[in-house]
Amino acid sequence: QVQLVESGGGLVQAGGSLRLSCTVSSIGRISIASMEWYRQAPGKQRELVATLSRDGTTDYADSVKGRFTISRDNAKNTVDLQMNSLKPEDTGVYYCGVLGRARYWGQGTQVTVSS
Repeated sequence: QVQLVESGGGLVQAGGSLRLSCTVSSIGRISIASMEWYRQAPGKQRELVATLSRDGTTDYADSVKGRFTISRDNAKNTVDLQMNSLKPEDTGVYYCGVLGRARYWGQGTQVTVSS
């Protein structure tokens, strides 16, 4: 019913920036309660990085607060994650998530930050 396709991952130096984008498509109209970005580092559990609720409220993990910004573009049907001042510990696979009738996941995109 819902498909999420991510783009924008890659390799950057510490202190650099990346912008991830997730295109949301569905069969028919759906009601979306929130959009999220998650990440998973090797050997670690998946963690919630950023949330954008239907009313525009945002929330961030303490580790990324002040550096990452989640936003949506209704014209493009995307949810984006602007990542600034990247650190090596930000390295991991980043996943887009959308909460509607259920939570839907993207395929993940690799982000690697060199030291």
